[in-house]
Amino acid sequence: MINWDEFEHIHVIKKLRHILASWWNVDVIFTDERGVVKGFDPVKTVFANPAVGHLIQKDVAQQNLAEFVLKTIDELRMSDNRYAIKKWDLAGFDIGIFPISIDSDLMGTVVAMGFFKDSNEGQRPHEVRDRLAAFGGSGELIEQSLGKLKYLDDDGRSHFSQVVSLVAEEVVTLHLEITRREDRIRELNKELGSRYKYDNMIGKSKPMQALYGLLDKIKTADTTVLIQGENGTGKELIAKAIHYNSPRKDRPFVIQNCSAFNDNLLESELFGHIKGSFTGAIRDKKGLFEVADKGTFFLDEIGDTSPTMQVKLLRVLQEGTFTPVGSTEMRKVDVRIIAATNRNLKEMVEQGTFREDLYYRLNVINIRVPPLRERKEDIPLLAEFFLQKASEANGGPKRIMTKRALEKLYDYAWPGNVRELQNEMERLVVLAGEETKILPEMMSPKIIEAGERSKVQGARLQGKLKDALEDLEREMIKEGLRRTGWNKSKLAKELGISRAGLIMKVEKYGLDKRRMARSS
Repeated sequence: MINWDEFEHIHVIKKLRHILASWWNVDVIFTDERGVVKGFDPVKTVFANPAVGHLIQKDVAQQNLAEFVLKTIDELRMSDNRYAIKKWDLAGFDIGIFPISIDSDLMGTVVAMGFFKDSNEGQRPHEVRDRLAAFGGSGELIEQSLGKLKYLDDDGRSHFSQVVSLVAEEVVTLHLEITRREDRIRELNKELGSRYKYDNMIGKSKPMQALYGLLDKIKTADTTVLIQGENGTGKELIAKAIHYNSPRKDRPFVIQNCSAFNDNLLESELFGHIKGSFTGAIRDKKGLFEVADKGTFFLDEIGDTSPTMQVKLLRVLQEGTFTPVGSTEMRKVDVRIIAATNRNLKEMVEQGTFREDLYYRLNVINIRVPPLRERKEDIPLLAEFFLQKASEANGGPKRIMTKRALEKLYDYAWPGNVRELQNEMERLVVLAGEETKILPEMMSPKIIEAGERSKVQGARLQGKLKDALEDLEREMIKEGLRRTGWNKSKLAKELGISRAGLIMKVEKYGLDKRRMARSS
């Protein structure tokens, strides 16, 4: 919907209205798609012709105008005309009706009123006099109004129509601009308010708490950050969290996957190019470093860049300068770099495939994102979050994981990490149909098979039963301690034994945290 009150204060529209008033004593009002007068303040509005101000304040006149506008719009739809100039019988003078359309939808009209389109109708002023008198106009008002009414010849009507059309076009332009601005504000509020807050990054495990603590420490800094972690762990999410909690949050956040292009295309993408620098360069193109100026540039998969590209990236990091492809002019930018990789850059430096100076330049702040198998206690939280999100997207009831289904999730190693878990939850919502409970047999074969293997892994199938049971007990406690972060109270509750009984078994099997750390 158009916010009509906005346009009363826009400089361009005020200027166009001033031109119409100065040249032809014509007043402009707006109506919505139903013909209802909008954006009109009877106290503050100064009318070029007193007749318009007198009539437009009458409820009867506004109702009649709405009917007149709707009838005219219907006639325009049946013709090739873009606007109509017609006599408004209620007033006796002529008005111009100019539709305001956005994407072929009628949003309202611009109505210009208070003139005569022809000079050969001598009785028209008398009609206006009678109409104003019938609506209670004083003699002084009537005489002033008649003195303001002008006849528009062909040339005058042409110029008049162009100016009023500009008013309609300006309303459309401003409406679209306001809509884009509001959409951007909503987008930023969404990103700042919910998606990338640290407390909304799902996970309460110790590795995630350590990550949150580190993010809190660096949020006001402007240093380069290197995020290292496996695919699917949420490196981009962390980069966005850093940006939107930093002093640069109102500036651009630009993303580029360095493995998506070969060297030539990547160089053009990052640094831009000038017209004619290579085949297909038909115009100058601004590079992403320029786009990200004063903001943050997230370079994903930085480990996949070639040695040549590494040299050029090092220059930007050290000096903030670069040269577009085909240009000799050096350009300077102020950009915060956040890089990410799933590769071991330190090993690559030792092997000579990644520049040591670039590595140390990137690795000012190092963030290691824990894989999902190292924070399995977050699985229930993540699963519930993704189930709810998928249920809302697909419709249907809220889905709940059964205890046995959760056990299957714990048994699986999640090589695809959080992204793989999200995909699995979306799959389960689709397969569940109208069922509210997620059962183990609904899961992917790879997850079911992993659970079956874990049941017999390390268990004795021959020998004394007592020894086999002890082996199984030891493995269950060992895995449980890792999963719960050595929370003995929580694990004892899960296993159905007392905390004191669990402590005795931990000592019996040599599973205290320090001893296990030394042995591993």
